[in-house]
Amino acid sequence: MVLAAGAGVRLGRPKAQVVLDGRRLVDLAVEACARAGLDPVVVVTGAAAVEPEPPAGTDQQDRPEVVVAHNPEWETGQASSLRAGLAVVAAHPDVDALVVTLVDTPGVGAAHLRRVVAALADGATAAVAAYRGQQRTPVGLVREVWAEVADAVRGDEGARAWLREHQGLVVPVECGDLGPWRDIDTPADLSG
Repeated sequence: MVLAAGAGVRLGRPKAQVVLDGRRLVDLAVEACARAGLDPVVVVTGAAAVEPEPPAGTDQQDRPEVVVAHNPEWETGQASSLRAGLAVVAAHPDVDALVVTLVDTPGVGAAHLRRVVAALADGATAAVAAYRGQQRTPVGLVREVWAEVADAVRGDEGARAWLREHQGLVVPVECGDLGPWRDIDTPADLSG
């Protein structure tokens, strides 16, 4: 799941529409999910209507299903986007776990996502990418906790509070060797 609903107030425009190195952030995130073998890929939109481009280097047969889910409550924060995405993924009965990534973290690639998926496959209830021990994104969750997470999330914090309250279920997945975690919040972040 790619959370891409925000208006990007500090950036001055919705982050999903931002172009970095010739590609929109939303397309980079969808491509990372596709390269990690995630299918379907749910993109939660809100402030801007975006239709992701097909992942680069894939043909029709290799592409994951990409579902765009509009969050009409996007202004209330990330929690409503997470709930909207969880509702869409829950409608796919064959999906037993999901990985959540953010549109504004272009450094998160397929390798990060695969590591989180591997932790879930090894039995983790929740898996969180860590960068030199600091937990960030992406975050993986098994189906059994989706409803609880959806009920617990509030405002612009996403699953962070639920993860803190359930540390015994969370497996940190070190990803610092894959590069620094990068978050695009301001125009200055686009040049870094």
